Amino acid sequence: MPMRFKWVILPIVGVAAVAGLYLWQNDVSAPAAAEIKTARINRETLSREVFATGVIRPVVGAEINVGSRVSGTVVNLPVKVGDIVQAGELLAELDPTPFKALVAQAVAEIELSKAELALAESNLKRKQNLADEGYSPDTDVQAAIRDVDVARAQVKLAQARLESAQINLGYTRISAPIRGVIAEVTTREGETVQASFAAPTFVSIVDLDRLEVQAFVDETDIGRIFIGQPARFGVDTYADTDFEATVTAINPKAAMQNGVVNYVVVLAFDGQEDRILRPEMTAHVRLQVGERADVLTAPRAALRQDRGRQIVLVERNGDWIEQQVQIGWRADQKVEIVTGLNEGDIVQLNPI
Repeated sequence: MPMRFKWVILPIVGVAAVAGLYLWQNDVSAPAAAEIKTARINRETLSREVFATGVIRPVVGAEINVGSRVSGTVVNLPVKVGDIVQAGELLAELDPTPFKALVAQAVAEIELSKAELALAESNLKRKQNLADEGYSPDTDVQAAIRDVDVARAQVKLAQARLESAQINLGYTRISAPIRGVIAEVTTREGETVQASFAAPTFVSIVDLDRLEVQAFVDETDIGRIFIGQPARFGVDTYADTDFEATVTAINPKAAMQNGVVNYVVVLAFDGQEDRILRPEMTAHVRLQVGERADVLTAPRAALRQDRGRQIVLVERNGDWIEQQVQIGWRADQKVEIVTGLNEGDIVQLNPI
């Protein structure tokens, strides 16, 4: 072998030898031992729950579409989506000019009808005097009485027209019927609206303090749900928060979802000031259907099935041994241990 190749190979062999010695001493290639997670068997109260998916909706009357009862041109629209409005606050205003003219016309008609009534009453009085003196027949008196009655009716009609004109003038100012948040605005300033057949919607208001949960409960669980039943639910945006709720209604009509029969269960709840819930949020509902006090419980993660048996790995004198257990009630994350374990036992989670 030429000398120059020896000088190249020897350093490479030396580096490989040093690296191998380092790996052998530090056992770099050996995998780290997996951390064993454990749990202690305790006595506690176990709640049995029914799980359902729901949606947050406004209660009846908490979402209102506000429109106009009269036709006209929008001259003022001071609100926008997201604004919080109070009951009675101005939402929109139509041009009041033609309606003020109708009010003035109605006032003039009243004055005219009152003048005609005064003339009819004066004529009646004159005819009665003539009849008393024998210069006028009774038929003239009867005709004069009829004229007075007609004039009085004309006064009442004119007054009714004035009231109608004033009401329509009032309709040009559209106010919020409830407190809430503006959810939608469907018109603009300068737009002409027609109210001939139906009231056109200007804005939609939602009262975020009056919401409910509509939960879809499977037909296999609906028989265990009753009015007044306690429940909890969470929403994705507040993953760390549970909201307390109560069953207030069970819809007797089934709701089909992807071929599965569900029933709508309505839940009432009180909101939290720092947790704003909004319509159409998805709710993850848990309905409490029973409770067992002072029972041994184990995490579901400690169980595994072996040929139809429930097995756990329990620590005995520093070793992990398999132990068959009998379970009772099942909850979300825990199960009741009927036999096979004692209080204080340590079990392995997610056993292989």
